[in-house]
Amino acid sequence: MEFVIITGMSGAGKSQAVKVLEDLNYYCMDNLPPMLLPNFAELCKASTKTVDKVAVVVDIRGGIFFNDLFTSLEVLKEKGIKHSILFLDATDEELVKRYKELRRPHPLSETGIIIDGIIKEREILKDVKQKSDYIIDTTSLKLGRLKEEVTRIFIEGKIYHNLTVSFVSFGYKYGIPSDSDLVFDVRFLPNPYYIESLKRLTGNNKEVQDYVMSSDISNEFLHKLMKLLEFLLPHYILEGKTNLIISIGCTGGKHRSVTIANRLADYFGNENYRVTVSHRDEFK
Repeated sequence: MEFVIITGMSGAGKSQAVKVLEDLNYYCMDNLPPMLLPNFAELCKASTKTVDKVAVVVDIRGGIFFNDLFTSLEVLKEKGIKHSILFLDATDEELVKRYKELRRPHPLSETGIIIDGIIKEREILKDVKQKSDYIIDTTSLKLGRLKEEVTRIFIEGKIYHNLTVSFVSFGYKYGIPSDSDLVFDVRFLPNPYYIESLKRLTGNNKEVQDYVMSSDISNEFLHKLMKLLEFLLPHYILEGKTNLIISIGCTGGKHRSVTIANRLADYFGNENYRVTVSHRDEFK
């Protein structure tokens, strides 16, 4: 029997993840007190119906009962019930934004201040996160992408690094993205803006991509940047980072930065990294 425990930060997407697994024919249970995990697993095994795929959401809504989680995990191990833990996370800023949009209080915020509850919850969950088999940072993920990631892990059986790498193109004339972890300036590459037939296109158009990448400098830069990131990403993973924002900037954010961001996203997406790509200033 495949037994999946879904946990993580409130507002990070646990409910959406369990709905995805339900659509994939998992027998699902939401908000089960941790102390009942072993009993529930035994019931599923003993069921007269064939229950070979189970997903359970366990989170801090269980209050003080959440403290029983590690004890229950040990009992599962003793009973020979194999399990995996999927942890859903997002940045504090994104979680605050989601709570404000939903106009809901955080379950751990006694003062009504959302960030206070988030900080308290992150402290409670830090040990669980370290023991998780899969971590998905949903900060930049739309629902469709979350469904893809859950499907790749539990249906296609692909192994992914627990790091979401977000490539963001931008224009320096509009400012550097404030949440950037790494910033690379590509204003030295050939600029399609001065070619009349390319000026109104973007780096999502093949003609612009071909022009930018026709230069030996562009290809050498892209190759060396890929090698640098190949070196850096495993070290960020070891450090425990789950979301890395890499910003690529040119003057207007339409041509060169979009081209390079797309090339990087394609490359690292094929290297088993969880990748998102966005173009902040493409249509400005």
